[in-house]
Amino acid sequence: MIKQLKKHLIMAAAAAALGVSATAAIAADVKVTGQGDIPYVIDGRNVVATSGAGLCWRTGYWSPAAASSVLAGEFPVGCSCDSDIVPKDKCAAPMAVAKPMAAPAPAPKPSAEKVKLAADTLFDFDKAVLKPEGMAKLDKLAAEAGALKLEVILAVGHTDRLGSASYNQKLSEKRAAAVKQYLVSKGVEANRVYTEGKGESQPVTKGCNQKSRKALIECLQPDRRVEIEVIGSK
Repeated sequence: MIKQLKKHLIMAAAAAALGVSATAAIAADVKVTGQGDIPYVIDGRNVVATSGAGLCWRTGYWSPAAASSVLAGEFPVGCSCDSDIVPKDKCAAPMAVAKPMAAPAPAPKPSAEKVKLAADTLFDFDKAVLKPEGMAKLDKLAAEAGALKLEVILAVGHTDRLGSASYNQKLSEKRAAAVKQYLVSKGVEANRVYTEGKGESQPVTKGCNQKSRKALIECLQPDRRVEIEVIGSK
């Protein structure tokens, strides 16, 4: 204990003889964690001793190199005591390396599947009441929709050109509505199903000019359809 006290007294005396640094003032609580020849007077609290003006007391071991090498936590003590001498790069706080954030899992993109069902497989000719065969097809479609994160189902009814345009428009709307009603009865949310009737306005057949009505009805069969589009993601 006595030997340690003598050492501090000698260091303090050396500092007094050499004079104090004419650098910027520092806080009095700069702890020193380095080892070796200490270039500054250290008090009993293991901190750099300062003058009343807040200047660091140097010892006989002081040199620009020593001021730059003795650590106070992460930085040389000289960063606070002799900031005009210690290289600035040694006193710069290390930049925190930002950890890359995990990219959020991409949201599944909705995919659309359009199914064209012949109206005659869903309904009797010139009718809007579902046939057992049509119900079976819609049962399968409802099951497939139930396996998706469903966005929407679009049901669009079409007719051939036989009959008046106004009649065909209403028939196409009734058929689309019948499809919606059945899908809802199978558990599909009503607000997910949208219906529309296009009447005879979007034919897909060409060259159907048969004089026989029966032959003409058969030729125009592709126009009598319900297009059902299911949009959702897995």
